Amino acid sequence: MRRIGIVLLVYAIGPLLMTACGNINLKGDWRSASRDSAGLAPSPKQAPEAIVQVYAGRAFRWRGIFGVHTWIATKERDAENYVVHQVLGWYARDGGSAVVSHFDIPDRRWYGAEPQLLADIRGLDAAKAIPKIEHAVATYPHAREYVLWPGPNSNSFVAHIARVVPELSVDLPPTAIGKDYIANGALAGITPSGTGYQLSAAGALGVMLAFEEGLEVNLLGLTLGVDPLDLAFKLPGVGRLGLLD
Repeated sequence: MRRIGIVLLVYAIGPLLMTACGNINLKGDWRSASRDSAGLAPSPKQAPEAIVQVYAGRAFRWRGIFGVHTWIATKERDAENYVVHQVLGWYARDGGSAVVSHFDIPDRRWYGAEPQLLADIRGLDAAKAIPKIEHAVATYPHAREYVLWPGPNSNSFVAHIARVVPELSVDLPPTAIGKDYIANGALAGITPSGTGYQLSAAGALGVMLAFEEGLEVNLLGLTLGVDPLDLAFKLPGVGRLGLLD
């Protein structure tokens, strides 16, 4: 029992620290929260080449204690606008599709939270990836499902796209709760970066080992791990703590 208590304490300390340090706005109003550009994406006029970017932003209010929301932005060569692909849970409340793809600002603040750029692919590689992304979005098997925990949710969607589009090669943050939910409830699969493999029990319990992600252990959707390549630790709630970050 003592060992179990220690493990639970280790997994709980990150979210508790995030709350105690005041890093999460627990009283925000979504109607007035900023949805402005963070200035991370180039203007289509300044960058005519094809572009694919992956972002993460702290989830709104209490959800931000534990995790982030992720999305993908694409722009074809010479296009005047970006298309943002993401899953929004409220769209599935009445049986509709939670998958949303529309022209939008790619680097919007997520209801006040500063976005983090996870991947930035340009030129020929991006041009090759965009049709694959669009096909993966259109065939996402959980479009009419949304489960906040442990998935399938917005992070499960981005992780699925990453698994079937190797050009993305993205290391999703440990705070992307739901990323370990493998499509159709599969027990095993490749990691989102495509550089290793993982076992997962519906996103609630699992382990992954990969060149890019390192070693991650998922307990009740919370991730604890180590990334030797980037000299980083991965902590629940906190995310990555590394010398190279």
